[in-house]
Amino acid sequence: MSSSDVQDFIEQNRAVAGQVETFRGYWESDKHWEARREFILRNMNDFSEEQQDHLLSLSMVWANNVFLGCRYHTELLEKVNVMAEGIVVEDAPVFKTRDEIMKKQQGR
Repeated sequence: MSSSDVQDFIEQNRAVAGQVETFRGYWESDKHWEARREFILRNMNDFSEEQQDHLLSLSMVWANNVFLGCRYHTELLEKVNVMAEGIVVEDAPVFKTRDEIMKKQQGR
């Protein structure tokens, strides 16, 4: 689903789009929200209404990993990365671990 596909879906499904918009956190920038919204829209058919909180949690895990560099259990990250496959985040930040930074410093 490209960003134009997301816009088409939103225009054709106003009620669903309105519901999804209520999930936006006040702290989320437009860039952050647009990516997380795409994650939610891509995966919402795979979750029942009772599982909606689980989907929202997974969307936050993915967004926190991409935008803030948060790290989670490997299996969880693999799951959300599969769910997010094809979502393009332009100018996503690049994070380095402490070990990567120390290794670079020692190589000087």
